[in-house]
Amino acid sequence: MTEDLKKRVAVVGATGAVGRVMLQVLEERDFPIESIRLFASARSAGKEICFRGQMLKVETIDGSRSFENVDFALFSAGGVTSRELAPIARNAGAIVIDNSNAWRMDPDVPLVVPEVNSQHLLKHSGIIANPNCSTIQLVVVLNVLESLAPIRRVVVSTYQSVSGTGLDAIDELQNQIKAAIEGSEAPAPRVYPHPIAFNLLPEIDVFDDEGNSMEEMKMVRETRKIMDRPDLMVSATCVRVPVRVGHGESVNVEFERAVDAVAAREALAAHPSIIVEDDPRNHVYPLPTRTQGLDPVFVGRIRKDVSHAKGLNMWIVADNLRKGAATNAIQIAEKLMEVNIR
Repeated sequence: MTEDLKKRVAVVGATGAVGRVMLQVLEERDFPIESIRLFASARSAGKEICFRGQMLKVETIDGSRSFENVDFALFSAGGVTSRELAPIARNAGAIVIDNSNAWRMDPDVPLVVPEVNSQHLLKHSGIIANPNCSTIQLVVVLNVLESLAPIRRVVVSTYQSVSGTGLDAIDELQNQIKAAIEGSEAPAPRVYPHPIAFNLLPEIDVFDDEGNSMEEMKMVRETRKIMDRPDLMVSATCVRVPVRVGHGESVNVEFERAVDAVAAREALAAHPSIIVEDDPRNHVYPLPTRTQGLDPVFVGRIRKDVSHAKGLNMWIVADNLRKGAATNAIQIAEKLMEVNIR
């Protein structure tokens, strides 16, 4: 890699669940880096993280000075932080790729899954939004199916792991499981309103006046924006499950005309970012335990909807920390470099 192709990178939220995976993915994909700086909150300042064999010290952000001489600023520090700091980083000359909900529905900010709508990167003005984890794995599959026949309606029920909430949620799940196994009193839940161990919580983010959660409406609005389909009917129910990493989705797709399950299976299997695992008679279908640490979107249980002549059902699983967050963000940076977009 020639020096002029190497990039100066900043990771904001480097000590969080997604931030740590961002560093891992940068290393695994041999992303061309001239320099890298790690930022987090004051409570994490001074910690050291190993990257490519070197120990890097975590810093706090000092206004625009922290983003001088930065090409890509990868943000995964929450919406409030992104709202405040992303414009500062952009104005200092960095391209911000933000993993929060802060910019996703801003009409002037591209919301990008590179396999689906990389052309939207042409319209960026210094900030690019990384979609919600559940939306990313869904639209990768829907985009392939849309090539077979126009999609009319999508109904999705998600089974989302606790890592989507962060490291504290992982600890809460593990502590509750440990207490149950040992027969001791479980600590009171702090991250979730109810115990998550051995439980299902149909509540992700806050509810609106109609009873829809913000997570559910993210999936509706983001899917439409990414696919350039403001007319697409999407209905979502999002559920938190006692799984450490990996989101599952039960998806029903209604088309404008009938699509054969075999044709759908073949089209999905031919896509480089999708792995089809679909042999249920032999107990082969996507599982979070098998997809953890991997970047593809996994699809199985592809079958005709017995209630609708133009419908298909399927089961989609992906690692929410990787393709659902860190990997997608880095793929955006790679795509920008590939087409030399500034």
